[in-house]
Amino acid sequence: MLGASGRLLAASVATTLPAPPHGQQRELHLPGNPGAPSGDHLAGRLTRASVPAGWRAVLRQGRTPRAMAGGLVGCELRPRRGRCGPQASRASSWDVAAEAAARSLKQPAQSSRRLEAAGRRALLALVTLLSFATRFHHLDQPPHVCWDETHFGKMGSYYINRTFFFDVHPPLGKMLIGLAGYLSGYDGTFLFQKPGDKYEHHRYMGMRGFCAFLGSWLIPFAYLTVLDLSKSLPAALLTAALLTFDTGCLTLSQYILLDPILMFFIMAAMLSMVKYNSYADRPFSAPWWFWLSLTGISLAGALGVKFVGLFIILHVGLNTISDLWHLFGDLSLSLVTVGKHLTARILCLIVLPLVLYVAIFAVHITVLNKSGPGDGFFSSAFQARLSGNNLHNASIPEYLAYGSVVTVKNLRMAIGYLHSHRHLYPEGIGARQQQVTTYLHKDYNNMWIIKKHNTNSDPLDPSLPVEFVRHGDIIRLEHKETSRNLHSHHHEAPLTRKHYQVTGYGINGTGDSNDFWRIEVVNRKFGNRIKVLRSRIRLIHLGTGCVLGSSGKILPKWGWEQLEVTCTPYLKETLSSIWNVEDHINPKLPNISLDVLQPSFPEILLESHMIMILGNSGLKPKDNEFTSKPWHWPINYQGLRFSGANDTDFRVYLLGNPVVWWLNLVSIALYLVLGSTAAIAMQRGVQLPTELEGQIQVLLRGGGQMLLGWMLHYFPFFLMGRILYFHHYFPAMLFSTMLTGILWDSLLRFCAWGLASSPLARGVHPMGVLSLLLVTAYSFTGPALKAPNCDSVRSL
Repeated sequence: MLGASGRLLAASVATTLPAPPHGQQRELHLPGNPGAPSGDHLAGRLTRASVPAGWRAVLRQGRTPRAMAGGLVGCELRPRRGRCGPQASRASSWDVAAEAAARSLKQPAQSSRRLEAAGRRALLALVTLLSFATRFHHLDQPPHVCWDETHFGKMGSYYINRTFFFDVHPPLGKMLIGLAGYLSGYDGTFLFQKPGDKYEHHRYMGMRGFCAFLGSWLIPFAYLTVLDLSKSLPAALLTAALLTFDTGCLTLSQYILLDPILMFFIMAAMLSMVKYNSYADRPFSAPWWFWLSLTGISLAGALGVKFVGLFIILHVGLNTISDLWHLFGDLSLSLVTVGKHLTARILCLIVLPLVLYVAIFAVHITVLNKSGPGDGFFSSAFQARLSGNNLHNASIPEYLAYGSVVTVKNLRMAIGYLHSHRHLYPEGIGARQQQVTTYLHKDYNNMWIIKKHNTNSDPLDPSLPVEFVRHGDIIRLEHKETSRNLHSHHHEAPLTRKHYQVTGYGINGTGDSNDFWRIEVVNRKFGNRIKVLRSRIRLIHLGTGCVLGSSGKILPKWGWEQLEVTCTPYLKETLSSIWNVEDHINPKLPNISLDVLQPSFPEILLESHMIMILGNSGLKPKDNEFTSKPWHWPINYQGLRFSGANDTDFRVYLLGNPVVWWLNLVSIALYLVLGSTAAIAMQRGVQLPTELEGQIQVLLRGGGQMLLGWMLHYFPFFLMGRILYFHHYFPAMLFSTMLTGILWDSLLRFCAWGLASSPLARGVHPMGVLSLLLVTAYSFTGPALKAPNCDSVRSL
């Protein structure tokens, strides 16, 4: 009986201890008997002669002694009942020896795990320290405005001064830049007029430091993401090294730009998604909720900085759909549990980001309450809420009358006010008469006087009664500053074919019949009076029957890059041909307050997004502006000048490290070939060794996530009609770099497996990873990035 129990105990030990090298025997040494072997010979040694009388080994399923948790699973030694005296004493001695033996097995394992965990934390700390050291090195150089600092630094100043402005991106990034400047003592007085302007005594380091701080976290985030996906420390280290020693990623983080803020939230969302997926076996636990919620917060942050944050939202959304589909097919889960999973994701990945995103705009609208350069992009009702705007707390006549001085604003977003100036159309551009355009900003040249078409009498004469303008009336619009009438004829418009030219014509208000326009209120009856701000009007030209509108096209420099005004023969109602009266001056009429016209927050939110989307799509390159195309980016074809155009002492040029970027490009191609081959082989049921199959699963799943992220952040740019720059590729570059780390770690492991019979097998993987690390580090500091006489040049 005891012999049988001993054999069971030996079998249990053999199944829980790692297999010994070939030809060697596994031994278990007990305290007080160092020569006592265990393992394969334990059954032979554990006899009645070697076990004290009154003891037996009993196998208990599912119960493990506390002191033997790492070794003798499911076994326990206990005394036989009814024994006492010397036998019990000898039993106690054996019990102590057994527990000590178990502790001797457990303690090295625990020490090894603690040492491994400490090593991982030390490596993470080293990676983080190196990232911060490189990003903050020479952060104050150059001490002048570089590239888009002229925009985003200026917008940070607007937040500090609470001045309203318009930008094509959502406000979070600029708000954070302004907050960083405010907290670091910047007073918002620097003008940020153009690249090359010296900062002098102004405190700009807080804003640069904030961007560098967020940019420094990209490398630890990428390191942790790859480590979690691949479970490979070398893969994570290789990814961290590639990003640390990439010159483009480095210096893009050192200036007052939105890019480091955007990439911070993108990488935070990716890491959080991977982390909460790693807790799939512990759903609804505290860590699972934490990472799921943090994913939603990061998504709101990414979208709140730039609309390209939609790409990481799509990435997380596709992952979530796949996850839910897998859960739905798991028949071990009840529909109630699946419903809980669905509800949790709706709350954390949809509701929470939406609430935070709307809150960002609420703060934006609340802070920027003073009139500024962005007023003209928004509706008249919106402008009425801005302190300092001529419509704020204003009182103006409610109904339009002859003799009134007005401004006329187009209802299409980002078109602006009907405008004219003394400049003429150039030769060959229709009739050589005064230009009429639309202009987005407040200006005296936006003022027009409403007059009757058939008389030149002054309607403001106190002796004459007030006569209101009504729907269907024939009017003239005389430009207040130049005294020329709004005019159209059959000449073709400057930019839009089949539309008619609109000009300013006449002398001191005297012109011809082509100055007559019929004013109509949309969806109103003839004879109704016209309300300021509220009535939506159209101006129909009597001579040609065309409708006054704006094409939205930007005129060349002879038109001061303002927007084209045309008279379109197509009478269909569109926002570009509908106007409203904004400013209204008439001393003969009583005034009403405009407070009742202020829009609600949902109306402001909707209007802001429509204007941002239109503004984004309308971004076109200026003359001689250096842009790039999406196919240029992965090959590092051409960079972007940040500083040095004005012969400054410190020149900055945005260009990635060629070794890193070309390795990423090669890795994408290799992954497509290798991943496709592996997927086909597994789908066809090809039998693979267990260790090889596990590594292929890591490559397909982890690498697949990175490839999807790269594609989602890169290919949409081919469909965009707006102006594009090299820096738009950097979010995609982060994903391609993480893919490179996973791919080359797997490739080297495959090579080591293939050379298993060779004595070089053990060194293939570590030496390969070390070589890649050294080459990357050398490319960062070596002669490849140095040019003659370029001591003052920073290659980005």
